[in-house]
Amino acid sequence: MHNYENWCIFVPRFTDINLNIFLYDRTMKNILIIGSTGQIGSELTMKLRGIYTGNVVAGYIPGAEPKGELLESGPSEIVDITNAAQIGAVVDKYNIDTIYNLAALLSAVAENKPQLAWHIGIDGLMNVLEVSREKHCAVFTPSSIGSFGPNAPKDGTPQDTIQQPRTMYGVTKVTGELLSNYYALKFGVDTRSVRFPGLISYVTPPGGGTTDYAVDIYYSAVQGKKFVCPIAAGTLMDMMYMPDALRAAIEIMEADPTRLEHRNSFNIASMSFDPECIYQKIKEYIPEFEMEYQVDPLRQGIADSWPNKLDDTCARMEWDWKPEYDLDAMTKDMIEKLRIKFGINK
Repeated sequence: MHNYENWCIFVPRFTDINLNIFLYDRTMKNILIIGSTGQIGSELTMKLRGIYTGNVVAGYIPGAEPKGELLESGPSEIVDITNAAQIGAVVDKYNIDTIYNLAALLSAVAENKPQLAWHIGIDGLMNVLEVSREKHCAVFTPSSIGSFGPNAPKDGTPQDTIQQPRTMYGVTKVTGELLSNYYALKFGVDTRSVRFPGLISYVTPPGGGTTDYAVDIYYSAVQGKKFVCPIAAGTLMDMMYMPDALRAAIEIMEADPTRLEHRNSFNIASMSFDPECIYQKIKEYIPEFEMEYQVDPLRQGIADSWPNKLDDTCARMEWDWKPEYDLDAMTKDMIEKLRIKFGINK
C-alpha cells in the first residue's frame, strides 16, 4: 500500500525556475477577470475591486453582460476567451498584469457539450497563456476536485496522486493544470491555481454543476419549498462557502513565490458532507423543511467519481491556507442572507 502522507514533496520545485514573477502590491494592480459574470467571477470581481486601486476589468461575452453594481463599480470589456487578439487588446488597453481565467462549462453541462467544454477550457486557456507569455501577465485558472477521478484515493486525497477523470470537465481540468505548469516551467509565466471543491453562494443561483444541489437546497428551504435532491444519500463531496473560495483565489496570487513548491494546482478544503447531513443541519434552523430523493444518474455518476475529502496540507504549508467557515457557520449565514435577498422576515 502506498504511503500518501508526504506526496507533496515529490514534485519539481517551482521555486528553482526563473519565473517572471512579482509580489502583489495592494496599492496598484491591473486585473482582468475573464468570465466575470459567472458564479465565481461576479463575486470575485467585486472583492478584487474592494482591495486594489488599479483597474479591475470585468471581461464578459455578449449575452452575459455585467449589470448593477458589477457594471457601475469599474470598467468592463467584451472578452471572448476563444479570441486571443481580443484578450491581448484588453490587456494592452488597461496595462493588465494579472488575469483571472474563470471561463469554463460546469461539470454536468460539459458532459452534454464535450467539444465546447474543450474549446473553452483548453483552447481558451492556451490563448490566455500565450497572451500572458508575450505581455508578462500572471495567470490564475481554477481547477477542481473533478480533476481526480475514481482511481484516486477517496479519503484524504493527496496533493500529488493519480488523476484519471472520466468526465470531460475533469479532463479539461487536468489538462489545464499540466498546460499551466508547462508554461511556468518552459516560459516563466507566473501561473497559479487551486482545486475548488463544490462552491456554495447566496449571490448566484445554481447553474448546472454536480455540487449545485448544495446551493439549491438552501434556496428551497428559505422559500418554503420541498427540495428534490438529485444526489443520493451517503454521497460525500468536498464543499466550500464562497467567501472562503474568494479568499483562496486572492491569497494564492498574493503568496510569496519563493515558498511555492506547487503551482497548478493546490488542493484546498473546508467541509465534506452528504445530502442528508446538510438537510439535517438546515432543519435545525427551519424545522418544517422537507426533502425527497430523485437521483439524477448523470450527476450521481460524476459525484461517485470524485473524492470524498481532499488533503490540503500543501496549501496550508506553502501559503498558509485556512478556511473560516464550517457547515454550521455557512448554514446560518446562507439562511440569513437568502431571507434578506427574498424579502422574507422570520
